[in-house]
Amino acid sequence: MEAMIKRKNITEITEFILLGFSDFPQIRALLFIIFLILYLTALTWNLSLVVLIRVDSYLHTPMYFFLSNLSFIDICYITTTVPKMLFNFFQKRQTISFAGCIVQYFMFSTMGLSESCLMTAMAYDRYAAICNPLLYSSIMSPTLCGQMVMGSYTAGFIGSVSQVFALLQLHFCGSNVIRHFFCDIPQLLNLSCTDTFFAHIELLILTMLFCISNALVIVISYGYIVLSILKITSAKGRSKAFNTCAFHLTAVSLFYTSTAFVYFSSSSGGSSSFDRFVSVFYTVLIPMLNPLVYSLRNKEIKDAGKRLQKKLRCC
Repeated sequence: MEAMIKRKNITEITEFILLGFSDFPQIRALLFIIFLILYLTALTWNLSLVVLIRVDSYLHTPMYFFLSNLSFIDICYITTTVPKMLFNFFQKRQTISFAGCIVQYFMFSTMGLSESCLMTAMAYDRYAAICNPLLYSSIMSPTLCGQMVMGSYTAGFIGSVSQVFALLQLHFCGSNVIRHFFCDIPQLLNLSCTDTFFAHIELLILTMLFCISNALVIVISYGYIVLSILKITSAKGRSKAFNTCAFHLTAVSLFYTSTAFVYFSSSSGGSSSFDRFVSVFYTVLIPMLNPLVYSLRNKEIKDAGKRLQKKLRCC
């Protein structure tokens, strides 16, 4: 009874203040322009890649099917955080409602976890293509590819629902200042005025299930891929096989290293100025760089772009 009375006397938080980059007032306008350009560039490149893969029949293969879904995820991923951040640059009170904060984190987490699973599916695709080239078509059937993509989205959704459920069990009654430009779970757990032990345990379990297990599968897949490439006798064959995997391995490395730095190496929970700029790397820069990494030296993408240009000129 006494506990219930104390809980009633606690003022529950209905909104949070996102400080973002307000501690850099001298370069606020410059930061707004930079983030706006990065956001528009990411949208343009990813949307262009989705459309190109969709309209070009030569790109209707498992690898590009996964790549188009990766671009779609990146569009959703970057849109959950950057528009709100850009809007807050011109607001005196950079607030977000409690419900809005939960929804933002849910979408951000869903897309992030889905991307982690999709990158694992792409690693398996490269493993099947290089280690079992004769059986590749039968292994990576359209049905399996569709199931792997849906499984990635479903796993991301379930993982995010469990995190949001844990957050909704907490009470926020103290400070409502989030020293970040979006609602992320480390900051929310730090602001809770109730015990967060089980929420931390759940976060640790999800990290092991999604990040560590996916990264382990990717490392093992590429271990077999490297062994298969070394067995190729011709230098041209080895170079071609390596190029098909180098782009994906680059994107995976950028995604996991930047995320791991913020969530594992940061003692401040990602709230320092340096940690915020590192967070920009995996929330803004990586969604922008992914289509560039996959397209920069990809002859099939370049040829598809030339074919689309010819069609547009004819039209």
